[in-house]
Amino acid sequence: MRLSRSRIFLSLAVAMLWTLPAAWTVDSQAHAFDVIADVPLPGDSSRFDYASLDPDRHRLWIAHLGASEVLVFDTESRRVVAQIPHVSQVHGVLVVPELHRVYASATGSDEVVAVDEDSFAVIARTPGGRYPDGMAYAPEVHKLYVSDESGETETVIDVRANRRVATIELGGEVGNTQYDPGSKHIFVNVQSRNDLVEIDPAADRIVRRIALPGADGNHGLLIDAQSRRAFIACEDNDTLLVLNLVTREVESSFPVGHGPDVLSADQRQGRIYVASESGVVSVFQQSGGRVERTAQEFLGPNAHVVAIDGVQGIGYFPIKNLAGHPVLRLIKTVQ
Repeated sequence: MRLSRSRIFLSLAVAMLWTLPAAWTVDSQAHAFDVIADVPLPGDSSRFDYASLDPDRHRLWIAHLGASEVLVFDTESRRVVAQIPHVSQVHGVLVVPELHRVYASATGSDEVVAVDEDSFAVIARTPGGRYPDGMAYAPEVHKLYVSDESGETETVIDVRANRRVATIELGGEVGNTQYDPGSKHIFVNVQSRNDLVEIDPAADRIVRRIALPGADGNHGLLIDAQSRRAFIACEDNDTLLVLNLVTREVESSFPVGHGPDVLSADQRQGRIYVASESGVVSVFQQSGGRVERTAQEFLGPNAHVVAIDGVQGIGYFPIKNLAGHPVLRLIKTVQ
């Protein structure tokens, strides 16, 4: 996820206005989000990127891009249980529980790093293109799909051999990648073309390009298989698009915080969370076949990464700098 100069300045300005409460436990009952704790994280006050949750093992994997390491956070004990170094400028991180494996996109070395979920050991490093970023796993074909942002391609890795088996030309700068269990296809944002590419993993070929009216810099992507919708965050016009995966048409759009980035879903509550570079978090509710925005508020400086645990009713937001320290901000999601 790249930042424009204007977004960097805005994030710094917001951070200067924010002060850390005296205690790590926060009382914010007057706000849209109930912040229940700020847990200190190791490392310096540099940028975080994606996070990925394994709810069965109670572990949250966090990409600390600025420190070139992956943090492993135990959500039961609320402490970091491992730090995996030498993952250069790590952007994406994806847990694949059925493989007992975690994948991290190391943009500094242009590779995808495979980590054993039990031992925390690095077990493989595979070429990932020119700028590996977001990732998705297609279980039927045992393949990992990696967004090569500036390389304008999708890198395909066979996880059984930890080997690159295909490179799919997408014809533009690539945003995030997601797997859809409904169609068993891979969807990829092509943010410089304002469209969404649909890939058949069985053949590793593009089967459809979906136009996205109203898109400008469509980077963030979330597939909600239950509702048959794709949620698309457009970073250049601060807009969330809702795409019907049955008709392949945009059914609605909403304004969100400046620089929308990572999205996460609470499947039990039918909610979608959109985190932004400005620190504003937007919440959308799905009910009765409709989508509506139910909350939008500043949560913390540069709170652009979110992972929601719908079982425990907790949202996790890595924040790089609260009064000079990195923290993991926890919110209550069940009202």
